[in-house]
Amino acid sequence: MLTTQLLNPGSIVVVGGSADTGKPGGGVLKNLLAQGYAGKLYVVNPKSAEVQGVRCYPSVDALPGVDLAILAIPAAACVDAVEMLARKKNTKGFIIFSAGFHEESEAGARLEQQIVNTINETGGSLIGPNCIGVMNTCYTGIFTGAIPPLSPQGVDFITGSGATAVFLVQAAGRFGLPFAGIYSVGNSAQLGVEDLLAHLDETYVHGQSAPVKMLYIESIGNPQKLLRHALSLHGKGARIAAVKAGSSQAGSRAASSHTGALASPDTAVDALFRKAGIIRCYGRTELALTAGLLLQPLPKGRNMAIVTHAGGPAVMLTDVLSAGGLHVPPWEGEKVRALLGKLHHGASVANPIDYLATGTAVQLDHILDACEHDFADIDAMAVIYGNAGLTEVESTYSVLLRHMTTSKKTVYAILPSIHNAVSELPEYVKHNRIVFTDEALFGHTLVNAMNQQPTVGNRSDARPCVATSDIPGEVQPRPNTCNVPNALPDGYLAPGEVQALLDAAGIARAQERVVVSPDDAVQAAGELGYPVVMKVVGPVHKSDVGGVALDIQDDAAVRKEFERMMQISGVTAVLLQPQLSGTQLFVGAKREPGFGHLVVCGLGGIFVEVLKDVSTALAPCSVSEALQMIRRLRGYKIIQGIRGQEPVNEEAFAETIVRVSQLCAAVPEIAELDLNPLLAAHNKVTAVDARIRISSI
Repeated sequence: MLTTQLLNPGSIVVVGGSADTGKPGGGVLKNLLAQGYAGKLYVVNPKSAEVQGVRCYPSVDALPGVDLAILAIPAAACVDAVEMLARKKNTKGFIIFSAGFHEESEAGARLEQQIVNTINETGGSLIGPNCIGVMNTCYTGIFTGAIPPLSPQGVDFITGSGATAVFLVQAAGRFGLPFAGIYSVGNSAQLGVEDLLAHLDETYVHGQSAPVKMLYIESIGNPQKLLRHALSLHGKGARIAAVKAGSSQAGSRAASSHTGALASPDTAVDALFRKAGIIRCYGRTELALTAGLLLQPLPKGRNMAIVTHAGGPAVMLTDVLSAGGLHVPPWEGEKVRALLGKLHHGASVANPIDYLATGTAVQLDHILDACEHDFADIDAMAVIYGNAGLTEVESTYSVLLRHMTTSKKTVYAILPSIHNAVSELPEYVKHNRIVFTDEALFGHTLVNAMNQQPTVGNRSDARPCVATSDIPGEVQPRPNTCNVPNALPDGYLAPGEVQALLDAAGIARAQERVVVSPDDAVQAAGELGYPVVMKVVGPVHKSDVGGVALDIQDDAAVRKEFERMMQISGVTAVLLQPQLSGTQLFVGAKREPGFGHLVVCGLGGIFVEVLKDVSTALAPCSVSEALQMIRRLRGYKIIQGIRGQEPVNEEAFAETIVRVSQLCAAVPEIAELDLNPLLAAHNKVTAVDARIRISSI
């Protein structure tokens, strides 16, 4: 919970306030004064009577009641100060700059917990410790020197790294990104990124609240909370861009299934962001540019007009957009000729539209009017306009700003002349318009935002039910009132148990027989019908030990393969199936701590093992989410059917993905699940091989 006293305090005390603005206690006091904090301001400093024109108190117990305390004192002194402020001065908001807590030692962790306990018991809110502070349109409780423009219609930024906030704000200042609030959570002792996002969600009013949220996250403590509130914000009209740092792994984790090898904590983050409608970025500049981009509505479609008075930048932007799946459609016809008649001789309107270095603001106005009204296939316009020194730029900027405000199609401005137009750009920025200075960087940012639209799907999608009463194991009632297993044995399930789980989930599978004698093998083959496939039971990776035999045609071959397979180390039985054919597919799932189950799909066989061409989503999946997973695959054209190959029934493939996600919900003990291969033939999808590992931990 974020208290009003933290967000909109009527009074603030800086404990450890200083005349030295190079220290945190001096820097924050300077910022509060410089930005015109309107409430009562106090300082605690036993060595001075006055600091920066503000009266000093010798100790916190000498203070009157105060809403917000900003602490810039040693860690060991914070405990008593918080105790006094919280219990005696009715302080409900705390920002602690000080380091030396759980990030440093066990002793520091104990101090931190004491502080949190006190603040929790008295109903307060804590930002930090080990942070740079908070700033919003009420006050600038931050000790660094980077104070950006603040506007209620700017961007909210929540960060786990104070240094990242400082560097990003400095970078954002170059292109005019406005901020509504910055929250540096530091150690997140009481309030973390998810808690701040929850508050921004619960208080969000579209048209009044900051419409864009930026996140810098190093660890996601509560993925489901992040997902819930990000989805809620997205549904209300807000947009979120985030950097999740710490994605690399020092070493590979041992994994015994394809899914275990392909699904990692970072792919879980990708899936979480995709489901939540969070646009993932990988650096400060990309994050800030994306936030600036999102301050305008994204195009409703993928067709772009590029308007320029310089050919080279337009070519580079066209290349970037085209490579990212956006289109720059060519134009021709009477309306094109009419527009050309309004431009200088030598101009081109084929798209990109080059109206030459001598082009005027009036001509740009004509072009943007035509893009808005005459070319129905255009969804947005990107205008590249630099100052070549031939014309003044103010009137052109005025035209751009007017069309940005009135056009029903989004207009983006790329203004590369940061030196030649240095006196004009500040006026442009005053209108809360971000300055893109590089056309290729703008193009990459737009492509990333367009291609990372949420896959939340239609929540009314009917999801197949899992017949939990048919699941094997010791059955006991669970809180969801369904009968699901209370205890399945840890480790890989036996074939019969796997079959029962697939049947309970309604996943189509090949007929199987498990045999322990050659006579039983021959009988099973006869029942299944030749040709058959034989596989060992026991080893996890059957093909690696020579435990798979295909296209077995007669009884003699069955006996021969049975005898050979039973000699392989670790084999306990042999499994027989009818020989099937079709396009090989793959569906898997892996339980990722905190995130739930990560569902993976792709083409089977070498496409999984070598090319690692897979899509991921967090369970549960809707049908529309599953279809989007399938269509993101690089090998999607194979699924569509190529060179006479029968196409895969995408709906059947998607249904299998959904059923796997529902099975994981019914049996949360599933640690890893592989259906590889699934065979797609005759308009259906059939599981040929399945592995399920159970872990109660």
